[in-house]
Amino acid sequence: MSKVIWKPGTFEYPIPAVMVSCGDMKNSNIITVAWTGIVCTDPAMCYISIRPNRYSYEIIKKNGEFVINLTTKNLAYATDWCGVKTGAKVDKFKEMHLTKEKGKFVKCPLIKESPVSIECKVKEIKNMGSHDMFIAEVLSIDADEKYIDKKGAFDITKCDLIAYANGKYFALGKQIGKFGYSVQKNKSNIK
Repeated sequence: MSKVIWKPGTFEYPIPAVMVSCGDMKNSNIITVAWTGIVCTDPAMCYISIRPNRYSYEIIKKNGEFVINLTTKNLAYATDWCGVKTGAKVDKFKEMHLTKEKGKFVKCPLIKESPVSIECKVKEIKNMGSHDMFIAEVLSIDADEKYIDKKGAFDITKCDLIAYANGKYFALGKQIGKFGYSVQKNKSNIK
């Protein structure tokens, strides 16, 4: 059995499907993004990539900030809907019955229903071809306390996060290991 060769493309799946909020508490928008990730840990940096013709592009470029809101199984419909509708014509918060929550470091709203909202300040915009990459410093991670365990850690298995792959959404959440478990003496301990 051998591998089939395909033309170069975007096939690093699964990837997170997130709702990125931008604007301010009065005039805001949500764009669904799958091209997102971590760039650096010190300082904490992340990125989102957006096509320049998208409505949110100019808002983020002008204001220099955005919020990455992680999405869940319960938010899957809103996540998809916010990705196929334009904020130039509809109020996505209103239409999807999402609640704006004030951030501590940015003017754009957090999505209250999201288990984690990441407040970001744009540091650089790089043209990458079809998309521009907004490289940003993470100013704050706002986690819903109902997902914090007794030790003060975020329990990702409780919130039913979703991922995107090949045009489809998938539920996540079953832990199969932890960092370093492959070299632990007691390999049956995955928690």
